[in-house]
Amino acid sequence: MSEIRDVVIVGSGPAGLTAAVYTARANLKPVIIEGVAAGGQLMLTTDVENFPGFPEGIMGPELMMRFREQAARFGAEFVTSDVDRVDLSGPPFRIAVGDTEYLARTVIISTGATAKMLGLESEHRLLGHGVSTCATCDGFFFRDLPIAVIGGGDSALEEANFLTRFATKVTLIHRRKELRASKIMQDRTFANPKVDVRWNSVIEEVLGNGKVEGLRLRDVETDATTDLAVNGLFVAIGHTPNTELFTGQIELDDNGYVVTAPGSSATSVPGVFAAGDVQDHTYRQAITAAGSGCMAALDAERYLEAL
Repeated sequence: MSEIRDVVIVGSGPAGLTAAVYTARANLKPVIIEGVAAGGQLMLTTDVENFPGFPEGIMGPELMMRFREQAARFGAEFVTSDVDRVDLSGPPFRIAVGDTEYLARTVIISTGATAKMLGLESEHRLLGHGVSTCATCDGFFFRDLPIAVIGGGDSALEEANFLTRFATKVTLIHRRKELRASKIMQDRTFANPKVDVRWNSVIEEVLGNGKVEGLRLRDVETDATTDLAVNGLFVAIGHTPNTELFTGQIELDDNGYVVTAPGSSATSVPGVFAAGDVQDHTYRQAITAAGSGCMAALDAERYLEAL
């Protein structure tokens, strides 16, 4: 495609779709390459109760469909395919989808991050039905129930402590004898009477039919298996930013997240902006992703005006 577009947005979670709404309303006619798995992590979330404006809550996929409809209403163009390669040595920047190449004056990267999972069939089957990757999103649904958290880093301990506000008991499951979390987080966790730690343990299977009813744990030292009755499992073993496409072309941090300038969505390449979980390993919420998508759209708009 020889036509040079003002804005191409790669990714279609809350960040990408908010950027699409803003750039479309600014008459920049954005192209959103939304990917085959369009909609981001909210597509795996059943109830969303913390997104402002929905006092009764809303299903994750429905919320993303509303974002998409809003962007389309203002003239955003959608491509439901995955990007195969990008060339950020422009401008114009080149984004290839199969045999089609899109040329762009600005690019907004909003490819998100993927929660690392254990890789169990039962875990996948019960995702959104008691298995979660976000305590702040879903903790409220486990009031007065026993739950488990798997992981040993700061985020796992933070989630375990947060979940004690709702759960009767939180069992922290860790495959080693010691945690890698910071000392202050460990002290806080060990001092919490509602947190129990199961050392040297791995999850063999998530038990339950239609919803989580327990976990089958294996002791890595003795190989003995035991069943733990819980109604929820929070997987907190980290996230992987979806930045493979951009490696070597843009500045990434040690964990692979896109580096943006403080208080801005600007990346190390002028004209390329990043929003959402692909550059945020701190908050990782739909509302903060949407906010940063707005920032990226306004930054792109100002960049284009200055050209």
